[in-house]
Amino acid sequence: MNVREIVDIILAVNGGRRFEKTCDQLIEGSWDSQVTGVVTTFMATVGVIRQAISKSCNLIITHEPTYFTGSDRLDWLGSDPVYRSKKALIDGNHISIWRYHDHMHTGNTDLIYAGLLKELGWADYLDKKLSKPHCYSIPPTSITDLVGFLKKTLGLNIIRIVGNPEMKCSRIGILVGGGSLGLGQEEMPAKLMNDQQLDVMVCGEITEWTLSACVRDAAELGFNKAMIIVGHERSEEPGMKEMANWLRPLLKNTPVYFLDAGEPFIYL
Repeated sequence: MNVREIVDIILAVNGGRRFEKTCDQLIEGSWDSQVTGVVTTFMATVGVIRQAISKSCNLIITHEPTYFTGSDRLDWLGSDPVYRSKKALIDGNHISIWRYHDHMHTGNTDLIYAGLLKELGWADYLDKKLSKPHCYSIPPTSITDLVGFLKKTLGLNIIRIVGNPEMKCSRIGILVGGGSLGLGQEEMPAKLMNDQQLDVMVCGEITEWTLSACVRDAAELGFNKAMIIVGHERSEEPGMKEMANWLRPLLKNTPVYFLDAGEPFIYL
């Protein structure tokens, strides 16, 4: 199959919607390129590209941008040496990169959340009364134990929290990736915590003057509130891992691999 045929198969999944305005574009390569193998990943980093080449895969499906802005704009890059070197690696190995973001989040199911819930084993805890997969009722635990579970399950060495580590909790919110910034409404995460009587919000990205400030004040006033920050990449990578699982049978004889982009930080 070529790149276009594979993308058409993917876009037929999860309701088959097609958006006219979307960041889900062919970032590099050709629609007509014959695909030798597919890689799914959170981000097409240089490390992921090199691993794809080693597996003889020439199509990378990435959830997030390749070139450092939300829409992969190139007008500002010009002669930037990082861009030129990365592009040379891609072009020299005839790699195609397609972004799968908007259609993945907005279908019959948010497929990023679906992958995360499978990884956590929390599907049965989902509050199904709500239209979005943001709220959960888990068996009572402490923040310390919940953090330990998340570290082990998501492969994290360090997790930041706001609030009392010994606080007991059972009503949990999850806002993956940039969703914890509010999706255009910066008050949304704090309002969700209040409206749904959540004890803890598990977040991807944060802004320190919004939800984290609200939770900090709440904890200092004696409210049973806390926040756990796992990061954008760790909260969304499981969805791309699960994508490889559901894509393999659809592509039949084309190899499909998941490559973990990895948490982007080193802690000293």
